[in-house]
Amino acid sequence: MTTNLSQHFLLDPEVVFLNHGSFGACPRPVFEDYQRWQLKLERQPVEFLDSRRGLAPNLRVAREALAAEFGTSADNIAQVSNATTGLNVALQSLPLKPGDEILTTNHEYSALEKTLAFVARRTGAKIVVAEVPLPLTSAETFHDAILSAVTPRTRVLFLSHVTSARALLFPIERLIAEARQRGIWSVIDGAHAPGHVPLDLDALGADVYSGNCHKWMMAPKGAAFVHVRPEWQAMIDPLVVSHGWTADNKEPGVRGPFGASAFVDEIEMQGTRDPSPWLAVPAALAFRRAHDWWQVAAECSRLAQETAARVRDLFGLDALSSPEFSAPQMVAMPIPACDPIAVHDALLRDYGIEIPVFEWQGHHIARLSCQGYNTREQMDLLVTALGELLAREQPLRKRGQA
Repeated sequence: MTTNLSQHFLLDPEVVFLNHGSFGACPRPVFEDYQRWQLKLERQPVEFLDSRRGLAPNLRVAREALAAEFGTSADNIAQVSNATTGLNVALQSLPLKPGDEILTTNHEYSALEKTLAFVARRTGAKIVVAEVPLPLTSAETFHDAILSAVTPRTRVLFLSHVTSARALLFPIERLIAEARQRGIWSVIDGAHAPGHVPLDLDALGADVYSGNCHKWMMAPKGAAFVHVRPEWQAMIDPLVVSHGWTADNKEPGVRGPFGASAFVDEIEMQGTRDPSPWLAVPAALAFRRAHDWWQVAAECSRLAQETAARVRDLFGLDALSSPEFSAPQMVAMPIPACDPIAVHDALLRDYGIEIPVFEWQGHHIARLSCQGYNTREQMDLLVTALGELLAREQPLRKRGQA
């Protein structure tokens, strides 16, 4: 990194934090704005949470800022606490019936695999899992793997934009367009995408897209959104029915009781809660602009890829994808077979490194996230630590494995 920005973050300086991908990290100015909103809530809770005087106007400001950032209308985005919640709102609303098929891949986040199983059990729909071959080096191979699993019964295409475990950047644009032509709903798990990859929601055209603002956008934890194309918003039901719901919300052109679209109001207005993480989203966007964060991200991407290449050279293991199909700032690095919990704990205990280490479908992986507070010296330490811990004679290797 040419300019390290660690002074803007609240992270423990004793920890080499290489796991931004799990929960993000909030810059100090954004966290202070978050606390400012919390203080306003506590000083005058009635005014703050009154929909007319405080809550609805404040929610709208944040929604409009995010919509402008992502190329859509504020009426198409609703605030939720995390991407999993937003995807549950959509998936549990789809009018599926026995025999319908939900097409997904073998690279999805485990919480959403459980959501799909729940929906399938309740509706009688069937889950079809397309195997995406590794290493991922071709958009054509990816498209063919998915489309070969489409049948006349396919009703839903569920894909990650950036996968969690293997940190793959899926080329989803053409598949979304293909799904629309075939009358298939496209539902995209964008948990890792906002602030990580450029995102124009209207141009992308997914029927449903849910993403986190607390990861790579660096908003406080609990800030996320669900985006639904206007023609499908009447199909969506909230997970909780509360003040934002109206009996005529399925009628065309109906506004919600608090002035937003019916879709937005019924999801956002759901009883007493602290909306401060969402209200701090404009501060997160302002922080990114002030520090030219796409340039920061480009430097982080180069550093992440260089480090992954060093780890490959160290162990002689192939990459899981070519660079264009790897998440820009997050790389799943194959490591020798090992006890992943023991390796994780040793990295933290002996080297002060926080990084996820796990086994996923036969691959042992250390997933590196590189953010503006990381340095080349930290990458050097990681490579050294992995080499020392996973040397052939070390006990952290799986018993019986070379």
